[in-house]
Amino acid sequence: MATFSPSSSSSSSLLHQRTSIPPKQCYYSRKFSLQQSTKRVSAIHLHDGASTKKVSPVKADGPATILKDGILSMPSVTLPEEAIDEENSTVSITVVGASGDLAKKKIFPALFALYYEGYLPKHFTIFGYARSKMSDAELRTMVSKTLTCRIDQRENCGEKMDRFLERCFYHPGQYDSQQNFLELDKKLKEHEDGRVANRLFYLSIPPNIFIDAVKCASTSASAANGWTRVIVEKPFGRDSESSAALTRSLKQYLDEDQIFRIDHYLGKELVENLSVLRFSNLIFEPLWSRQYIRNVQFIFAEDFGTEGRGGYFDNYGIIRDIMQNHLLQILALFAMETPVSLDAEDIRNEKVKVLRSMRPLRVEDVVTGQYKSHTRGGVKYPAYTDDKTVPNDSLTPTFAAAALFIDNARWDGVPFLMKAGKALHDRRAEIRVQFRHVPGNLYNKNIGTDLDEATNELVIRVQPDEAIYLKINNKVPGLGMRLDRSNLNLLYAARYAKEIPDAYERLLLDAIEGERRLFIRSDELDAAWSLFTPVLKELEEKKVLPEYYPYGSRGPVGSHYLAARYKVRWGDVGSEQ
Repeated sequence: MATFSPSSSSSSSLLHQRTSIPPKQCYYSRKFSLQQSTKRVSAIHLHDGASTKKVSPVKADGPATILKDGILSMPSVTLPEEAIDEENSTVSITVVGASGDLAKKKIFPALFALYYEGYLPKHFTIFGYARSKMSDAELRTMVSKTLTCRIDQRENCGEKMDRFLERCFYHPGQYDSQQNFLELDKKLKEHEDGRVANRLFYLSIPPNIFIDAVKCASTSASAANGWTRVIVEKPFGRDSESSAALTRSLKQYLDEDQIFRIDHYLGKELVENLSVLRFSNLIFEPLWSRQYIRNVQFIFAEDFGTEGRGGYFDNYGIIRDIMQNHLLQILALFAMETPVSLDAEDIRNEKVKVLRSMRPLRVEDVVTGQYKSHTRGGVKYPAYTDDKTVPNDSLTPTFAAAALFIDNARWDGVPFLMKAGKALHDRRAEIRVQFRHVPGNLYNKNIGTDLDEATNELVIRVQPDEAIYLKINNKVPGLGMRLDRSNLNLLYAARYAKEIPDAYERLLLDAIEGERRLFIRSDELDAAWSLFTPVLKELEEKKVLPEYYPYGSRGPVGSHYLAARYKVRWGDVGSEQ
C-alpha cells in the first residue's frame, strides 16, 4: 500500500502519478473537501475518458486539522495497490508554434512552474514544434531565458531548471505536413518508451492554420493507447458564422471533450475565487440579485497601445479581443445560478443559461473609441493609426463600452456594464458591484446630496494588486456625526505569502488532468457570438466612426453618457476607486 498526504504542495500530482490511468482524470485529487476529510471515503472513481473504474475503498488515517491562518491540513490517505502504477504512463506535451512570443513568455514558463512545484507527473516530455530550424540545445537556450523560480520553494533553482530543460526537445516541421507530424510521432514514441502515452498539443499559432495543424496532429501523432487533447487559443472566429465553421472543422478530427478552448482570464486567481466568494459565504448569496444590486461593472483597461500587435489587432478590435470572450465569460460566472455540483458540465450548463437569457445587444447601447496622439510631460504618444501595420483610415475600435441585460428572474432590469480599452490612464481589470441605496436612510443629512457616493460597493480586483474590498459607510471618530466611506479590504499580497500562480499554470494543469470547467464549450461559444455578432456587423457595415480619445486619458466621453442613461456612474473614475 502507498500513502499520500493531501497537505503537501504536490499531493495532487502525486496521486496522479500513482494511478494507472492518465493523471487528468482523478477528480479526487483537487476536490478533497472538508466534509469528505472527516469521514470514511467510500470509493475513488477513476476516469479514463471512455469508462469509469471504481477502485477499492480508501480510508483517511486521521481527522482533518486546522493549521495557522485557517489553512486546512488533510490526513494522509491509504490507496489500494490497484490504483498505483506510476511507471506505466507518461504525458507528452507538444507546443505547436514553439518559437512564438506566447510560447516563450507564457507556456514554457508555466510548464516549468508546474514542474518546479511538483505538479507534473513523474514521466513527462515537452516538445517544441515550429517551422523554424532549431536544435534541442537551441530550444533549451531560448526557453531558459524566460524561466523563473518560485519564491516559496527552497530547492535549488538551477538544478531544477537543468532537469526541466533536459526534458525539452524540438522538432522542426510545417503545420500542414503529415510527414513532419509522423516524424514527431516517432520521436514522441522514443521518449514514451512503451508506457501508456497521453498527449497534449498546445496550438500557439495563428487561427488560419489551426485546422491544418489539428488534422496532422490527429491523424499522424495521436496517442495510440492514452488520451489526446488539444488546447486552442483565441480568437475562436470573428463572428457566429466563422466560429461555427471553425468548430465544425475541429470536430472532423476531434471529439468535443478533446478540445480545450482556452481563455486565460478564466484561470486568474480572483476569477476562480468568484464562485467561492458567492457560494461559500452566506452574507453574499442572498444579496446576489436585482433586489439588492443596482448595477454590475466589468472593467478592463490597459495603459499601453497596440505596440507590436497592430496588424493582428486591426482585424479583430477590442470587442472581439476582450469583451466577447474575457469579460463575457466573467459575466456568465458572476450571474449564473447555483450549479448542481462543481463538475465542469454542471458549471458550464449554468453559464450557457445566462448567455442564452441575455437581451439582444443594440448598437445604441454600445460606444466605440480609438486613441489618438497625445503629448504629455514632453513625451509624444502615438495614435493607433500611427502604427505602420494599421491602415491610415482604420475604424477599428481600441475602446468599447456596452450596456447589457439578462432577462431572467434574478437579474431583470439590472444593467451589466462592460468597458474595455487600450492606451488609457491606468491598467486594471476588475468587477464592481454597486448595491442599491438604503431606503429611508436615517443618515441622508450626513451623507449629502450625492447618494451614489454613499452606496455600498463590492470590488473584485483581478489585476494588478489582486484584492477584494467592500465599501461601507462608517462614522469618523470624534464628538460630531461625520460619515466616511471606508474599505473592508482583503489585499492578497498582505494576506497570503504564497505567490499567486500565473493563469496559464492553472489552465495547463487542468488540461493535463482533464478538468474542463475553466475551458469554453462549443455551445457557450455559440451563445457568446450570437450576442455580439449582430452589433459588430452593424458597426462595420455602417462604418460607424469611433470617438477619438487622447492616449493616456480615461477614454471617450460617450461611455459616461451611456452609463448615465441607465443611472450608473463608472466606479473607476470617482475620487475613491
